[in-house]
Amino acid sequence: MNTHPLITAVELSTLLSDPSSAPVVLDVRWSGPGSANGRTAFQDGHVPGAHFVDLETVLAEPAGEGGGGRHPLPAPERFESGMRSAGVTAERPVVVYDNWKSIAASRAWWLLRHFGHDDVRVLDGGWGAWQTAGFPVETGPNEGVEVGAFEASEPRLAAIDADAAGRIAAAGTLIDGRPANRFRGEDETVDPVAGHIPGAKSLPATELVSADGTFLPAAQLRERFASLGIDGSAPAASYCGSGVQACHVALAAAVAGVTDDLGLYAGSWSDWITDPSRPVATG
Repeated sequence: MNTHPLITAVELSTLLSDPSSAPVVLDVRWSGPGSANGRTAFQDGHVPGAHFVDLETVLAEPAGEGGGGRHPLPAPERFESGMRSAGVTAERPVVVYDNWKSIAASRAWWLLRHFGHDDVRVLDGGWGAWQTAGFPVETGPNEGVEVGAFEASEPRLAAIDADAAGRIAAAGTLIDGRPANRFRGEDETVDPVAGHIPGAKSLPATELVSADGTFLPAAQLRERFASLGIDGSAPAASYCGSGVQACHVALAAAVAGVTDDLGLYAGSWSDWITDPSRPVATG
């Protein structure tokens, strides 16, 4: 099992040059915030041999069918089928990347580990890092995928619900990974209710990476988490708008060496606000 959740473009290129060590590469460019159509972008150019994975249909259940929020965690059967279609097996390592600060890739990283794949890393800097390094680019749909034999195990990571999120906000540290203005209840353009879970603390996922999309140094990330009081002495978890950026916060915690299993409230704010009895804070 790899001890570090990130891989550089140079390291990935080296692995791909040797068929005996080549990982399965998943392109998770998402047709969401900060991204053009993911599948179209993939066909225009991708890491050679990579397979496109759609966040909306593989890394999430349809909204309203798998629980609360816009991106409910996928059922094991859905995720297993999607990973097999992308050639994933238990025996080969997996590398995931996107073109949006590794936010979508972090969702795939979290889910693979959640459902039993130990050897998965995120390409630090994503598609931009690969292009900047000048490595080969492949185009087209890459339809010749050998179906993998991945089997989803029993869920392993700490996935929590709204009640648990409220308890952690009161007795531990609940991190809100959305932009700070949305945390404060300002400029809300996504959800019908503005604000945050009372007691939560703001740590925007987009501020955990550098301008080039690579993660901040581990020491800086540790300082960010320490400033919120996360030291292992009390429960901690993350949430965001729909459970995607929250995975990015979990990845940053692993990069920092703080914890490799930061709790995840996957339903996040879009689930929290579906119950009018749940409190809302602003400011």
